[in-house]
Formats: sequence, C-alpha cells, structure tokens
Amino acid sequence: MKILNLIGYWLLGFFEEQSDEKMYPVISHSPEETWGLASKLAIVLSKGDLINLSGDLGAGKTVFTKGLAAGLGIIEPVTSPTFTIIKEYGEGRLPLYHFDVYRLFSPDELEELGFDEYFYGDGLTVIEWGDKVEELLPDIRLDVKILRLVDDNFRRIEISPYGDAWQEKFEKWRPGE
Repeated sequence: MKILNLIGYWLLGFFEEQSDEKMYPVISHSPEETWGLASKLAIVLSKGDLINLSGDLGAGKTVFTKGLAAGLGIIEPVTSPTFTIIKEYGEGRLPLYHFDVYRLFSPDELEELGFDEYFYGDGLTVIEWGDKVEELLPDIRLDVKILRLVDDNFRRIEISPYGDAWQEKFEKWRPGE
C-alpha cells in the first residue's frame, strides 16, 4: 500500500519543485487529521479572512470547514449549504459564513446574494467550489485544494496563501511542523 501511495504522490506532483507561487502540500491520512489541521488554522484567523476550498465531490471540503468551526468555538453542527448557498454560524470567536457555490451557474448569481457583505464583513468566509466564482474572490485569501490519493482516506492538501497577511498567518500556523 505504501508503494501505491508514493506513486499517487508522484502522479500528483508531490515530489516536484515548487514554482514561484507559494503552494505548500500537506498529506492528511484521515478525515480526522484534515479536521485537526483546519481546527489549528482557526487560531490565527481574524475578521475579514476568506478561505477558498476546492476539490472533487467528497474530497473533504466540508470536513475542513467543520474543523475550522470547531477551532472557532462553534458548537452548532456544520453542514454543507449546497442547496441554501450560504449558512451563517455566529456563536464562535468569529462569525463563520459558509458558502457552497457548486449549484451556481454564474458569478452573477453570487452577486445577487450580496456576497461582498460577507467577504468583507466581520467574520470568516469559507467558500466551497470558489474556483467557479474566482473573479469575485479577493486577491488576499487562502486557497486550499483537497485532492484524493490512492488510498481513499489519504488526501493531498495544497495550501496557497495570497498576500502578505496570509503568508504571515501561514507562517504562524505552518502545518506539519
């Protein structure tokens, strides 16, 4: 099994040199590990932060969001807002605005929802499938791409901080160290 995982890492470019863009790969061995990674990230988050989550269906975007919510002290069960587009959680250290734009056909639909009030508001915005509305996302954000590996529990999580503020937060959080 270890050989199959190494082949999976190689196929996904895990052993390649990093480009000028700062992307940091992390391997998660279970949903619980993905949850824990996100929970620890919550410590360095502040109002106005935005995290863009991408990955296939079932990759772990909602698991990551659940970990963020737990790290913020949110005890309400977190579910993917696939049909409601947005779900607000207000009882934690920061409000959490959880978007799922999978069902949107165009960025215009997100504009109609008044997305900017959330993106630039007093809480943390997490947007699943944000690559569908990338032109509306702020330049300063954290992109988290979750990819399945050969073993169904293993994930390659590619973390890309954009902007000096996110780079500083990433350095404080730095998974795997």
